[in-house]
Amino acid sequence: MSVKNIHSKINRKRYLKEKVFKIYGIIALMISFLFLLTFFGNMIGKGYSALRQAKIYTTITITPEVLEDPAYAFPEEDYYFVSRDEIRRLPLMIQDSKGMMNKTFKEWVTADSEVDQYLKGKPSRLKNTDKKYIDKLKEEGRVRLFFNWGFFTNGDSNLPEIAGIKAAMFGTIYVMIITILVSVPIGIATAIYLEEYAKDNFLTRIIEVNINNLAAIPSIIYGLLGLAIFINVLHVPRSSALAGGLTLGIMNLPVIVISARAAIKSIPPSIKEAAYGVGASKLQVIWHHILPLAIPGILTGFIIGLARSIGETAPLLIIGMVAYIPDAPTSFTQSTTVLPAQIYNWSTASLRAFTEKTALAILVLLTVMLFLNAIAIWLRNKYEKQW
Repeated sequence: MSVKNIHSKINRKRYLKEKVFKIYGIIALMISFLFLLTFFGNMIGKGYSALRQAKIYTTITITPEVLEDPAYAFPEEDYYFVSRDEIRRLPLMIQDSKGMMNKTFKEWVTADSEVDQYLKGKPSRLKNTDKKYIDKLKEEGRVRLFFNWGFFTNGDSNLPEIAGIKAAMFGTIYVMIITILVSVPIGIATAIYLEEYAKDNFLTRIIEVNINNLAAIPSIIYGLLGLAIFINVLHVPRSSALAGGLTLGIMNLPVIVISARAAIKSIPPSIKEAAYGVGASKLQVIWHHILPLAIPGILTGFIIGLARSIGETAPLLIIGMVAYIPDAPTSFTQSTTVLPAQIYNWSTASLRAFTEKTALAILVLLTVMLFLNAIAIWLRNKYEKQW
């Protein structure tokens, strides 16, 4: 065999291996995409129905007996299909509006979750006679599915038909504000010090190694740290946004430090040398040249870290933010919950109607996280400079 044929055979083998390797990559990509598609398809399939809520058009008669037993306000045949929340709120409504007494009116009221599930074609615990009555109401146009605004405007509840994410969303916003205030200034200042001021010695290298290791620590460890330091030592109110924000802020610090250092390192030394050459001080170089040029990378790391923090549950479970809290917080020290913790609570609820609520809440959380990641990509592409 000639030398030319030997080389040709070697090249064919090399190209074949390259093609096989490329096919492996395509298969891996397709499997990942398939998992993602299956997950989103499953969540959308389960969660979209939570965007609608059943309501019953019924007669409400307000008499003095209703103050003692609100059940008297509804016709006996409709009473069992009306949400318990509508019945519980009646005495308060009567006290707020005295003009309602001894009047009869018709109104759309929230239906019980079993009626809601039956109208959506899902398994329901209604008896056959109940189902026939609901079918009759449906033919008469007295029971319908409306857009479920309550999912976004109500707090948590033990009644799935009125449970919403408002309190958890407000709690998440409060926690994220504290997280940003703690992690961003400290993280950027640490990165600047390590890159521009710290000497390359044993202590600096130890700090760098520990920062990198802290970024890989399981998040539940930060929950234990928050419990030990912020709650037990500093006596920060348990289950508060302050405790949650401080804990997530500490957890987010290594990510911001690492991304900020990478952004600062990417700036060509010639820019700093030129600034020093015209007499600029170190502070002027950092403030007028390094930070403006490193901002896209720093912002990208910050937003990705923030998106990670929004989805965290484990550290918040440790500091008690998984409690049942139906009202939105009004201060940073008030007990609150966050969206991932509420998703966890709903996923463990025994009532079937919470399943669709859980799936929709997951979609809301994923939408927020994808939105933040999209902003990070946009910022990186918009302000990225080629050296």
